[in-house]
This record gives sequence, C-alpha cells and structure tokens, in this order.
Amino acid sequence: MKPEQVNIKAWMRYGSHHVDRRTPVPDVERIDWGFWGAGPGAEVLGDLRGVRVLDIGSGIGKHAAHLVREHGAVVDAIDASPGQHQRARDRYGSLGGLQLLLGDAVEHLQTTEPYDVIYSIGGFPYIDPHRLLPALAAALKPDGKLCFTVLHTNSRGHGPSSSVSARPEILPLAGGGQLTVQMWVLTPELWEGLLVEHGFLVEGIDALDSPDSDNHVSYRLFRVRRHARISSRPRTSQPPSAHAALGVGAIIHGPQGVLLGRHRRGTWELPGGSVEPGETLEQAVVRELGEETGLQARADDVVLLGTLLDHVGAVVRITVAAAVTDWNGEPADQPGESVSSWRWYSPQQLPQGLFVCSAQILTAWRPGLPIEHPPAAFTPYAPPPHHERVPAARPVRSAGPATDGWTG
Repeated sequence: MKPEQVNIKAWMRYGSHHVDRRTPVPDVERIDWGFWGAGPGAEVLGDLRGVRVLDIGSGIGKHAAHLVREHGAVVDAIDASPGQHQRARDRYGSLGGLQLLLGDAVEHLQTTEPYDVIYSIGGFPYIDPHRLLPALAAALKPDGKLCFTVLHTNSRGHGPSSSVSARPEILPLAGGGQLTVQMWVLTPELWEGLLVEHGFLVEGIDALDSPDSDNHVSYRLFRVRRHARISSRPRTSQPPSAHAALGVGAIIHGPQGVLLGRHRRGTWELPGGSVEPGETLEQAVVRELGEETGLQARADDVVLLGTLLDHVGAVVRITVAAAVTDWNGEPADQPGESVSSWRWYSPQQLPQGLFVCSAQILTAWRPGLPIEHPPAAFTPYAPPPHHERVPAARPVRSAGPATDGWTG
C-alpha cells in the first residue's frame, strides 16, 4: 500500500475513534504551531481581514474557526478523515465565513481558485511533497503566504531523514492504543530545496521544541512566500570551444504546455544547443530536438522567431529562437545527454531556475511572461511565406500543432 493510502486509512480510524469516544471539540484562543502554547501565533499569516485562506489537514476545524472569528478571515478547511470532518461540522458547521471540506487536499488545490494564504499545522508530512508542492504553487497567488509545520524530531529522538521518502511514525490514540502512519520527515535543507524548486521563497524557519526536557518532539515552522516573478539562474562565464558561439533554442508548445528539461547543473532548459558546421538553423533545431528528447520533426516544421544577442564576459552569444509547429513521439530522456526529466509546464506556471538563454527565448516568444533574466537584444524575423501561424491545412500528427506564440 502506498504511504498516502496508509495515512488515509489511519486518519479515518483516528476520526472514528474520537467520534466513538465523543471527544469534545474545544475552541482555541490562538494559533498554536508547536502544540505547547509557545512561539508565534496567527501574526505570521499577516493581516487576514477579508483574506481568502486555506487550512490543509484542518482536523476538527478549531484553528480555522479561530481565524474566522478573531481575525476576520474567509477560510476553507479541508481534511481527508470523515470522522474529523463530521466533528468539525457538528461544532462549527453554522459559522459564517468557514467552509468545511472533506477530501484530498491536492485534488482540491488543482481545481480551486488561488488563495491569498495557505497554512497547515502538522498536515504536510502526510502528503508526498512531489505531489503536494506543484499543486500548492498553482493554488497560491503570486506573493501569497504559505506557513506550515513539519515534524523534525520524534518522541524517540529520531531526527529528520536526508532523503525525500516516507518513513513509519506512531500516531497515539486518546485513551490508549496507537496507529502507524507514513510521514515525510525531512531536513530543513531538503524542504527548502523542494520549496525553491517549485517557485517559493523561504523567509524563515522557526524551531519549535517541547519545553519539557524529557520530551524529544520538535517541529519546524516554515514561513514561505510564492515568488511574484520567476527567477532565472546565471549561465557559466567560461568561453565556448573555438567556433562561432551560435546556438538555437526551441519552443515546443502543445496542449500540455511548454516542454522543459532539467540540466544536470540544476537549471530548466528548452531543447537546443550549438549549431554544427554545414547545417541550417532549422536542421540544428531538428537535430537537437531528436538528440535531447527523442521527438522527431522536419525542418519545414521549424519557424525561426528571431536572434537574441548578448554576451558573458568577453564572449558574444548569438541565440536563434525557434518554434516547432509539429512533431512525432513523446519526450523521453536520451542516453548520454546532460538534460533530462522532460516535463510540460503551463506558460503561466514555469519553474524557477530557468537557464538564461531559455528565459530570454521565452520572453521573446511571449513578452508578457514574468521572467527575470539579463537583457538581450532581440531582432525578430518576418515569418517565411510558406509558414502559417496556425497550420490549418496540414494534418495534425501525434502531438498536435504547437504554434500560438510567434511574436514577430
């Protein structure tokens, strides 16, 4: 059974246990991130009056209700446990400004309108971060706040893991007994790396330790903000080999978005590379596309958008931006290539850490994209007479047409 399925079953039993015991649902006077009444409270979320907020793993809803009553927030609170959800409804179901939701948090994030603030008290470690964080990035408004606590050290004194994988932990039950859950208990460095990769800026990490010397349990509170603009990382200042510093970069855009791969240095890049002697620019695009992704195209499927000119140190760089209008196959990692992990990204949800050349090409293609990069002089080309912006007269092959972004 997958870790998240184990957790769903455990929390269902946990909720039923408390329903059977008729455990009361208490109100709270503050947001308690560390469960000991110490540390920061709701102030880390900012001014919440009239602000749209999501509570992930809301349990019995007591913290969400507090933010509605005392801070004027408009809160959606979601939990996957039917028992916990029912307890919350019984206690706070008539509270205006609070919507109690039963279901999978990631599925909700993928379909909802973006929130101003998202928070979770202990809920994140039960969800695979590779599934959770992309959905969070899409569901949080630019410059929106994200605050959450995660387990750092358990009651036996075991610290966080150094790999992004779930491990068994104990969930105690009131009155005796326990459940086994699977949790992602990661180092702060791992959490921060994952957050940065998905477009977040970590503004602070607070250690929340138990005040009792014989209690080893410790949490970490992450205070995070979503980047309002997409950053790009610098490329190397090393000069190229002894040939013209001429390269191509290709926009492959279809129904699933723009195709980007991850370089072994960590940057996200469009397909492309250096032009080899004796080949045309269109041929270079087709060759690089096949070598790096396995996708097959024809030179006639390539529209040259224009030339980008800049320099690094004393080296002049010339990059020709192109769009591929039609192709065959599915992108896949190719042996021996430095770029892999090919993924489709919506132009509105591009990853952080774009390679500078790719960032420049993307803003030449769509000038309105909020991407930061060093300036480059762009000279657009007039489209050749035999190319159309939408190739209506041509049969669509497996991946479909990709032209909706030529900027001439």
